[in-house]
Amino acid sequence: MFSFRVALLVAALCLPLVAGAQSLVTGRVEIKHPAHAKTEKDGGNVVIALIPTSEVPIQPPAKHYRLGQRDKSFEKHLLAVPAGSIVDFPNFDPIFHNVFSLFDGQRFDLGLYETGSTRSVKFAKTGVSYIFCNIHPQMEAIIVTLPTSWYAVTAKSGSFSIENVPAGRYEVRVWYERASADELSRLGRTVDVEGDVTLNPMTIQEMSEVPPPHKNKYGRDYDVTSPDAPYQPGQ
Repeated sequence: MFSFRVALLVAALCLPLVAGAQSLVTGRVEIKHPAHAKTEKDGGNVVIALIPTSEVPIQPPAKHYRLGQRDKSFEKHLLAVPAGSIVDFPNFDPIFHNVFSLFDGQRFDLGLYETGSTRSVKFAKTGVSYIFCNIHPQMEAIIVTLPTSWYAVTAKSGSFSIENVPAGRYEVRVWYERASADELSRLGRTVDVEGDVTLNPMTIQEMSEVPPPHKNKYGRDYDVTSPDAPYQPGQ
């Protein structure tokens, strides 16, 4: 009798898990590069986000991410995080760095810090943050802060998968660095998740215009004659 009651209890506890089953959303993106572009032909670094439009279970809490500096570059070019996440910026180089972002996304300036040290930023504001170093103009990265925990960044092949998606209706949003706002808006769609879903393939037309070189945190051109020397106003 005791074991029978235990079995009933276990079965009852498992019922909510079945009712709240989570699904896998997959798909593939193709990027159409301009004919003259020197960009390697791949479909990577596209952000695919599922924004709930119906009531879904509480999203997982935000967590720590890392965007390190090594060999005078950032460890990755693109990082996507849910809003509220903390991103650590460790310096692995034997020189100083000054990581900053002063544009439309999360604005911050970490100042000069040496090898072996780390500074952190909470990305509370959704949007796109362009990340630079005030000393080394070749250092560029992007952090996309999303209003959802269900997202993916495409692999080089263009494929993506978003795991543990609760049942519900979602707006699919797409972001790619070299695509126009109109192009990204065209790719938006709505999807109902009630089991594993494979989205229809997406094609993104890359812009042909090359963005101009960025400025340092003072809005000036970089001092390329001394790339490891901190730039100071008035130089």
